[in-house]
Amino acid sequence: MVTIENRRFSIPQICESGQCFRLDPTGGDTYELIAGDRWLGIRAGEEETVLFCTQEEYEEFWKRYFDLETDYQQYLDRISGDDLYLTEAARFGSGIRILRQDTWEMIITFILSQQNNIRRIKGLIRALSERYGTRCRKPDGTAYYAFPDVQSLAAASEEELREMKLGYRSRYICGAARMIAEGGVDLGSLPEMEYARAREELIKLPGIGRKVADCICLFALHQMDAFPVDTHIQKALDAHYRDGFPFEQYQGCAGVMQQYIFYYDLKGETK
Repeated sequence: MVTIENRRFSIPQICESGQCFRLDPTGGDTYELIAGDRWLGIRAGEEETVLFCTQEEYEEFWKRYFDLETDYQQYLDRISGDDLYLTEAARFGSGIRILRQDTWEMIITFILSQQNNIRRIKGLIRALSERYGTRCRKPDGTAYYAFPDVQSLAAASEEELREMKLGYRSRYICGAARMIAEGGVDLGSLPEMEYARAREELIKLPGIGRKVADCICLFALHQMDAFPVDTHIQKALDAHYRDGFPFEQYQGCAGVMQQYIFYYDLKGETK
């Protein structure tokens, strides 16, 4: 068990920030998270967060996964006091961190996210994992399913995926999995690339355009200049940044600002 002070770290906010679809509330202040083939129980208190893992597991994986070695106050300090909207959005979502998730998992996740809602995305990921992923055990002995690997989805047929209600995304998932399995895109090289090149490489995959590539760049590759624009973000940009968002001011942390804006538009006080 590892206890973390809630300094710019909020599991409830991260859960609702649109970047992770296998982090779920389980009642009260508890959550569970599946990352690849790993399972984590979480208790999110007001002052502290408890991760139900060993210190070794925390140091080897979860500390980096939650980006807990980064001081997010430095990003908040970059926000201009004249930008009242972003100042309030950042205050409202100041516990959000950019997770360091698996690239392959994010490719499939954000292909599934297109023209979809969060509840349905979660259901599709769960169904894919139960059919093609490895059955694992939680500490209490109950089962969970790892996210399926490249080879498992490359071997799946489009017809099988359509039977699971994946619709037109079935073709994209089969195509992306087979292209990666055959070496058409090398996932191992992506973390070494600069943002623009990594995005260009991802767009080679079926079903991936600029917005989805930006999501993968930000939430898997930790390219902090990636700024995915969906309907929530576009609405905020149109309302508050008619002359354009000041990307130059937020070089190296634009993606963090995107998350503050997204979360505020989704869950803000006006809702």
